[in-house]
Amino acid sequence: MKVAIDAQQTVGTATGIGEYVRGLLATLPQTGIDLVALRAPRVNPWRFDRRVLWDQVLLPIAALRSGADLLHCTSGSVPSASPLPTVVTVHDVAWLRAQRHAPAYARWYFGRFTSARWRSVRAIIVDSAFTREELIACTHVDPAGIAVVHPGVASAFGGVVRAPEARPMLLAVGTVEPRKNVAVVIRALVDLPNVDLLCVGPPTTYQDECAALAARLGVAERVRFSGYVGRDELLELYARSAVAVVPSRYEGFGYAAAQAQCAGVPLLAARSSSLVEVVADERQLLDPDDAAAWAVALARLLADRADAERRAAEMRADAIARFSWERCAASTADVYRRACANQTQLAAG
Repeated sequence: MKVAIDAQQTVGTATGIGEYVRGLLATLPQTGIDLVALRAPRVNPWRFDRRVLWDQVLLPIAALRSGADLLHCTSGSVPSASPLPTVVTVHDVAWLRAQRHAPAYARWYFGRFTSARWRSVRAIIVDSAFTREELIACTHVDPAGIAVVHPGVASAFGGVVRAPEARPMLLAVGTVEPRKNVAVVIRALVDLPNVDLLCVGPPTTYQDECAALAARLGVAERVRFSGYVGRDELLELYARSAVAVVPSRYEGFGYAAAQAQCAGVPLLAARSSSLVEVVADERQLLDPDDAAAWAVALARLLADRADAERRAAEMRADAIARFSWERCAASTADVYRRACANQTQLAAG
């Protein structure tokens, strides 16, 4: 079987979806799938007009020319006129639920326009059971066509050698946007002297709100926003950090939580959305709006860092197994095969 896979999100600043595609490209060939990666290196996937051009014009043309049996749209959006039977990965339905700060045209395209096209695909892959339930609640897709497949985490995270800095650094990884809820950790810093927060990820206007909040609370000198960083620097930050914080109110999967567990980093996350599936220990989950609880939990972890490191190390092997790319690729290949079998059956009928 030959599968054309939308790899445009690996161009430029590759965030969670880019990580997802890179993992599939590396491991799917081990399952016997013949892959062809479709991408246009000169087309910026982070510019809205270029993204639409890719999704609706360049991607279907490339898919048609690929000679593939199936197209896998990896970032949620699907061509209106796909030349091939299509599988789509829906990472979350945030555009229908939690992106009210975004421009109206983006909410329409990635929300109502895109979700309407999910009804025409052969199969839908979702990152979590939470996203499956969200998808069913928000759209009219057939639940029988939805497969839950947890993404993998790159093996490099499992190889991180922990070397936390003497001065504790909290690490928040992900686009700095409202649903990531970094503000609750900034508020907690008021009760945590001599503790720093580093936010790693592309900025939005929410970053300015967070910087202003930090200034009002008198903790601005302890809050830093680095912007996007590459894989090597991110691995180094996981090695040096004292605690990874994932206070998101809405996550379709929660890559930062999965990466932290695979890297053996003590973790605190919000008791919300898919994070309750991804985080192994319920004791690591907190109310996303209770800054006082975050301050207390962080203080407890930092009071006995050796014990926090020990517990994180004990859970590490299980996380690496749960989020292996080999497991993800095998399940994804099964979805491909079922999608092609369904196509054959429909054609025969």
